[in-house]
Formats: sequence, structure tokens, C-alpha cells
Amino acid sequence: MTVLEAIIYGVVQGVAEFLPISSSGHLALVQNFFGTKGTEEFFTFNILLHFGTLIAVFIMYARDVWSLIQGFFSLLARPFNGRLREKLDSGERLFLMICIATAVLVPAAILSDKVELLSGYSYVIGILLIVNGVMLFVSDRLSRGDGTLSDSKLRRGFFIGLFQLCGVLPGISRSGSTITGGLFCNLRRSEALRFSFLMSIPAILGANILELFSHGEGLFADIGVATCLVGMATAAVAGVFAIKLLRFFAAKKSFTPFAVYCLIVGVAAIVGDIVV
Repeated sequence: MTVLEAIIYGVVQGVAEFLPISSSGHLALVQNFFGTKGTEEFFTFNILLHFGTLIAVFIMYARDVWSLIQGFFSLLARPFNGRLREKLDSGERLFLMICIATAVLVPAAILSDKVELLSGYSYVIGILLIVNGVMLFVSDRLSRGDGTLSDSKLRRGFFIGLFQLCGVLPGISRSGSTITGGLFCNLRRSEALRFSFLMSIPAILGANILELFSHGEGLFADIGVATCLVGMATAAVAGVFAIKLLRFFAAKKSFTPFAVYCLIVGVAAIVGDIVV
């Protein structure tokens, strides 16, 4: 893998991970184009790209990440400080909601091999991208809620987690599906966006740490330290840009440009697969 390819993959991963256009679908299409689909080299390199996007979340949501850490230790201390029956504070509530939403992803781990097979078919990705575009059109009409994470019931995390489960399919955006789930739960658009990004932390860590231990042996030797670091850094920078861009569109209450983009790319992927 060349440094230029690492940069291209990093940009695609960083931008598509947070914009509601499906990072897995776009990476699969790029892999199919470069002919790296299914190679062990790219599979492990993809893990590093995801860690790069995780850095972007830590940068953009540092205060919330700190609140989650505090919430975790506060929950552990409850049996010992007499607060066992007290109402959850905001950090504790947010931590538990994210845990519940993440637990819903367990079936995805069981079906990961079957889901991975889908990414080898460009026309399947195209169909799912079109579905993703329709979902974004629907989400634009669900922006009237005024709920916040601080006043949320824990079951709201479970419901949004079900939407996140749909995001494991290549072509269905994890961020798009979770934001839509938050809007269905009557969260403010900004709150749905915030929860979606924070949900990505355990989703990325849980899935990729296991894969790194299983397949990451000799990764830097196979690809090269410089190439790996360039890919990670590019994914992180592109991720920060994507988060800021999505915040802008969320403030405008319109994901229509992303919906149109998914429809166009989806049709192109289907047509391209048929022609080729």
C-alpha cells in the first residue's frame, strides 16, 4: 500500500464515518476499485483508520468524554457512599445510556462474517445507500423534538441502539441511523447528534480492539509505520472536519444534501456493477 492510497483511505474513512453516508459502504467501494477487498493487509489497516476517527471524537467532545469517565467512577462508588437510591446525575445517565445502546450491538458480532460478505457486492452497497438516503429524507421531517440527554429515560438508549444495529450494514450510515433514532425519540437535533458521536466510542473500541489482537500481528511491518501513521492522522483530521460540517447541517435542520448524495452514489454503484 502506498502513502497516497493510505491518505485516500484515511479521507474516506474520516469523512464517511461521521457524515451520514456510510463509511463501511464507501470504504468497500474504494477497496473494490483498488482491488484490495478481502486482503488481510487492508483488513488490519482499516482498524487503524477507525482509531483515527476515534481521536477526532475525543478532540471534538473532550468535555463529554470526561463526563462519561466521571459518570463511570461515580456509578462504581454508589454502593459505598450512600447514593445507591439517589437520582442519576447527567454523567451517570449518559454513561448508562451508551452502555445500553452498545449492548444492542451484540447480535452484530455474531453475524459479522455474513455482513462482511455483503460488502463484496457493489450493487448491494448501492441498494443500501439508496435506503440510507431515504432514511435521511425521513429524518429531516423528525426535527421537532425538544428532549435532552439529561432528562432522558434509559430506555431511550436501547431504542437508539436498535437503530445503530442497522448501521452495521455496508451502505447504512451508523451516524445517520443513530441520529434518526434520536429524532424518533424526540431528542433535539443537536442532542441526537451529540449522542450519536459519543456512541461511536465503545462501538469503535469494542469491535476494533478485538480485531487488532486477532489480526494485527505484523501490521506495521506489512504496511510500514509511516504509511499506517499517515492513514490514522488523515482519518483523524478528516473526522474533525466531518463533525464540524455535520454540526453545521444539523443547525440548518437539513440532511437533504447527504440524502441526495447517497441516492446518486447508490445508483452509480448499481449501474457500475451491472456494466462492469
